[in-house]
Amino acid sequence: MNATPAKKVGRPADPARCARRREEILEAAVRLFAEHGYPETDMQVLADTLRVGKGTLYRYFPSKQDLFLAAVDRVMLKLREAIDASIVGIDDPLEQVRRAIHTYLAYVAAHPELAELLIQERAQFKDRKKPTYFEYRAANAERWRNRYRVMIGQGRIRDVPVERISNVVGDLLYGTMFANYFTGPRKPPAEQAQDIIDIVFHGILSESERHR
Repeated sequence: MNATPAKKVGRPADPARCARRREEILEAAVRLFAEHGYPETDMQVLADTLRVGKGTLYRYFPSKQDLFLAAVDRVMLKLREAIDASIVGIDDPLEQVRRAIHTYLAYVAAHPELAELLIQERAQFKDRKKPTYFEYRAANAERWRNRYRVMIGQGRIRDVPVERISNVVGDLLYGTMFANYFTGPRKPPAEQAQDIIDIVFHGILSESERHR
């Protein structure tokens, strides 16, 4: 009787190595999708760019759509990480808002692929109930609203619904990102941020007009 050949045991997956590979794929995918668009981006070209087999891509991302949506998620995660890093060690909630506005505009100016992928997502996947940008916005809204609640309690800002405040600030930043993307920034990000902060914090009415 022939003995049953022993099965070869493959090398156990290294989680750190897998995470690095996934990041490499996503980083390259972001560039290709931003440059060529979703319909024209070929998985084989991406594999060739990374010098891996096409099957490697599909081990990490089952389809081109999965890869694209993961790439969109990645650019939004990086934006959130940049904002979070900018307010580390700052206790004053008002200063945190200032820093967040500055960081948001500086980041999107330095990474135009973010706006490009958001546009593509909307064009290609209109059936999605909530685009990735607004998923992140909703997930982060409450912690910023809590900051506004604190400042209302301190008497530092007007007692208006915090949802109203966060929506107005969020819409201003969102609109500025796309205005800059389509027409080019009229000012450097730092100056744009300061303009938004000045108008949001101080309004446009004079002191005497506000008290009429």
